[in-house]
Amino acid sequence: MAQTNILLETGTNELEIIEFYIDEDIEPGGKPYRAYYGVNVAKVLEIIRLPKVTGMPQTPHPCVIGTFNLRSRVIPLIDLSLWLGKPMARDENTKVIVSEFNKVINAFMVSGVTRIHRLSWSEVEPPSGYVAQFAANNFTGVVKFPDHIVLLLDMEQIIWDLNPALAMKTERERERMAIPEPDRSAFKTLVVDDSNSIRRLIASYLEKDGFEVVQDINGQNAWDRLEAWREAAAKDGVPLASNVNLVVTDIEMPSMDGHTLCRKIKDDPVLKSLPVILFSSLINDQLYHKGLSVGADDQVTKPEVGTLAERARKLIEGSRAKS
Repeated sequence: MAQTNILLETGTNELEIIEFYIDEDIEPGGKPYRAYYGVNVAKVLEIIRLPKVTGMPQTPHPCVIGTFNLRSRVIPLIDLSLWLGKPMARDENTKVIVSEFNKVINAFMVSGVTRIHRLSWSEVEPPSGYVAQFAANNFTGVVKFPDHIVLLLDMEQIIWDLNPALAMKTERERERMAIPEPDRSAFKTLVVDDSNSIRRLIASYLEKDGFEVVQDINGQNAWDRLEAWREAAAKDGVPLASNVNLVVTDIEMPSMDGHTLCRKIKDDPVLKSLPVILFSSLINDQLYHKGLSVGADDQVTKPEVGTLAERARKLIEGSRAKS
């Protein structure tokens, strides 16, 4: 699947999602219920027909139904319908979405794929009400179209839950690093991520190393908070660093994405001195340039969370040395 132009644009607060669906298997003769889901185009390598699947003697979860070979790569296949608790029937239209994020390739079996939507992140609503209750950590956003609703899947949370070894790797990496004892200097850091579990994970790592953390769920909320801190510092006649020293932000978020947040920070005459770390599963060789173009001071992939505190401290100390 070819990358689209949206991936070359910077700070537009736009995204493209691939819309797909799952037809829930019901009693013979009945009409299946069709539910629509979406995933960021940037996470998708290609879409293929259901290949020949080889079963596995042991799997981390029943929804991992086996593996298949794609151009000499053995890729695990996840039945999304089983993960969501809505088993589907397989037929000649069944599709497989091959994805890559956090430097890991996985594939997800779905009933079919409809189209690509180009959207503004302002059109993506956080899960709320009934969706939030049944979705748990499975969804990061909701897009409402005139005739249907699309739920944006939190693919990385699904992979982490299916294979805890990927998350545990960050613990082992951190233990190997020679991180000094926290100096308790309380570096004030704003952590922005729409995933509750990942946001809390980041906060936990930083707080263990002496950081003082404030959390926000999306770029718009974070921008509003930064503006308030900027105005409060000016009113009190104190430097911005009295309120905040660093921003760590995800890229994919409802309302305002991380690239747009970073660009707005770097375009502001007061906030531009604030170091910004992009922390996302989307950071790879192809997309690294997007972070550079919006002025990010560092970019960290989610499996590298064990290095975050050390890199954050260096940025803050460097910023203080310049002031």
